Amino acid sequence: MNFSIKACDWSKGSANGFLNGKADVVVLGVFETQTLTGAAREMDLVTKGLLTRTVKAGDMSGKAGSTLMLTEVTGIGASRILLVGLGKQDAFNQKAYTEAARAAWRALLATKIANVAFTLAQLPVPERTGDWGVRCAILALRELTYKFTQMKSKPENGDRALKKVVFSIDDNEKAAKLAVKHATALANGMDLTRDLGNLPPNVCTPTYLGHIAKKLGKEFKLKVEVLGQKQIEALGMGSFLSVAKGSVEPPAFIVMHHQGAGAKAAPVVLVGKGITFDTGGISIKPGEGMDEMKYDMLGAGSVFGTMRAIAEMGLKLNVIGVVPTCENMPAGNAVKPGDIVTSMSGTTIEVLNTDAEGRLILCDALTYVERFKPAAVIDIATLTGACVVALGHHNSGLFSKDDALAGELLDASKEAIDPTWRMPLDDEYQDLLKSNFADVANIGGRPGGAITAACFLSRFAQNYPWAHLDIAGTAWESGAAKGAMGRPVPLLTQFLVDRAGE
Repeated sequence: MNFSIKACDWSKGSANGFLNGKADVVVLGVFETQTLTGAAREMDLVTKGLLTRTVKAGDMSGKAGSTLMLTEVTGIGASRILLVGLGKQDAFNQKAYTEAARAAWRALLATKIANVAFTLAQLPVPERTGDWGVRCAILALRELTYKFTQMKSKPENGDRALKKVVFSIDDNEKAAKLAVKHATALANGMDLTRDLGNLPPNVCTPTYLGHIAKKLGKEFKLKVEVLGQKQIEALGMGSFLSVAKGSVEPPAFIVMHHQGAGAKAAPVVLVGKGITFDTGGISIKPGEGMDEMKYDMLGAGSVFGTMRAIAEMGLKLNVIGVVPTCENMPAGNAVKPGDIVTSMSGTTIEVLNTDAEGRLILCDALTYVERFKPAAVIDIATLTGACVVALGHHNSGLFSKDDALAGELLDASKEAIDPTWRMPLDDEYQDLLKSNFADVANIGGRPGGAITAACFLSRFAQNYPWAHLDIAGTAWESGAAKGAMGRPVPLLTQFLVDRAGE
């Protein structure tokens, strides 16, 4: 799909080139007040009052999400106009804009229209500019067109009629073109994350993730290392290896380097939990819904997606993606409740529940990344059901004692519309992790389960600015629309773009 930008100042009547283009349809917005603004007003003049007559006849109310296709239009290059309801003008905000864009794409995707002239990005959204509107519209379209059919014997035809979209923009054409580049790269990264999550666990194994990392390395010139069992053993990652013991699938420790800045610039490190299937181990999960535990690698999936996005953008920042990956399976040699394992840091851990395995693989990764002398480390994990209980499926949980880093992530989440909520990380919660027999227990009981999980990880992240994202409630959707969501790739990518000053 091709996206392009065309500068148009509708207020000065200088959009003739846009009006006379070769688009099949022009997309215009109408408020509930039946007010025609900007492009719609200019289009009404050129079509000799067509829009005014349509609105007065009651065919288009302007109600949010409503659409109306006008055909056999004369006076412009396109033969059709798609009117999109914007709701109340005084309540029009970024959410309303996003809903309008989605409504437009849904209407267009139901047709055989190939070329679209899209004017909604010029609508006045509080605290937003046209380049944001372009980015948001592209991401909405790519989300609606994503399908996972790779594993079907007769995959659905992925070819869609829609091929080209021209966005009209009236301010900062350069920024809008950058928005196209970034949005396309971000959408490609999110699609990779979705694909990895949606693949069945007999395909998406630790070995498969290693292959994907190497493929990304070749395509985007990333330096990639995939460490196997013996190399992991040599590093002393006893905690990570304890989780992998019960599976016949070998573990992997994946490191991807994006060298976008000078060699001496401290990198940002992303660490993703890569449990490609989680039975719970000896502390086995209930059978119902266990198929969704293929999504327990979406922390890793989000690292893959983010690395792909920033590499395609050519982001001028050093970023390292680290993925410890294995399966968590029950077996005669699997780690047992009551076992004590020794982490790479030398800390001994009493395993009270083998289904709290994500923190056992992440803690060794957090120790490993000290060697990079990172500017910041963010770990991402589908870590706890407790976070789902606390925050539901809207906000990801953010844990950090570093106010500056937490503030950057919260700002990025708002910019990316990838909601995140900061959770407490008080030292008092650490007492719940006390063990009679080891340095620390891997669980702290039911109260504050997401918090104690983050507290456990914090013990291994003392030597650099660190934040933890618990995405257990936001990484995938259940039910009829079951599938990976691609979050928090938008948040992570925006954070890195902001860090790079782009």
